[in-house]
Amino acid sequence: MIKNDIIVLIPHYNDTKGLITSIRSIDSSEEIDVLVVDDGSVIDNINENLIKENFTAKGNVIFIYLTKNKGIEYALNLGLKYILKENYKFVARLDTGDKCLDKRFKIQKEFLNNNKDIKLVGSHVRVNDINGSFLYNLIVPIKSDNIKKKIFLTSTLIHPSIMFCLDIIEKVGFYPTIYKAAEDYAYYYKILKYYNCSNINLILVEKELNPNSISVKKRKIQALNKVRIIVKNFYFGYYPIVGLLRNFILYLIPNNILIRIKTYKQNVNKKTSTKKYF
Repeated sequence: MIKNDIIVLIPHYNDTKGLITSIRSIDSSEEIDVLVVDDGSVIDNINENLIKENFTAKGNVIFIYLTKNKGIEYALNLGLKYILKENYKFVARLDTGDKCLDKRFKIQKEFLNNNKDIKLVGSHVRVNDINGSFLYNLIVPIKSDNIKKKIFLTSTLIHPSIMFCLDIIEKVGFYPTIYKAAEDYAYYYKILKYYNCSNINLILVEKELNPNSISVKKRKIQALNKVRIIVKNFYFGYYPIVGLLRNFILYLIPNNILIRIKTYKQNVNKKTSTKKYF
């Protein structure tokens, strides 16, 4: 079995349809392997043959199963431990239901190879509703300095868009498991403490805004954990102070009010087609 130097890590839980959508979106010219970690699905088990039939890229699809649902952070860490043993060079992320655009992985690999000071790279993201209708583009900071400053306001690296060098794990370790629904946000702080990160000035991922997603269903837990993460990394400055206040307010706002605010913002964003994600 030929192994590539890029592997795409996809956690899965009760969403085979979304997994097929994501697998099918990968360009057939991409030279990648895919690792699907099933987080104890109980109502929508993976059909491995069907997944492989929809994978047209130049590589292999590998499956790992947790016997019971533990949470995305545990699925991600189990995947990273497997990837470490297999000696891949680059790890990319993708979530079920999200789509890759263009030759995303080739573009990101070339960027990391040509910018040795950068250890993690993301991109801008197109956001659609669950019916596939365009909502807005998430435009994130490009340079590492801006990413580090503005991450206190919100995540300036969008999780399903990232690719990073596997060798950073030796220093930063695995995803934290104590920040439910905010494991990626906490992980970025660990990475940015030691390494430079960047975003490519392209839209390379199409993300679905799903009302059943973790960020929506566990919003209060996520906001509270973001406050905890900011406090842990706090220094007296504009961005940490504003970020702390912003996330504390998000924690306090009732869900129904926040949904109205988001609906209004989405209508505005549809007119401008762009949303600054910081």
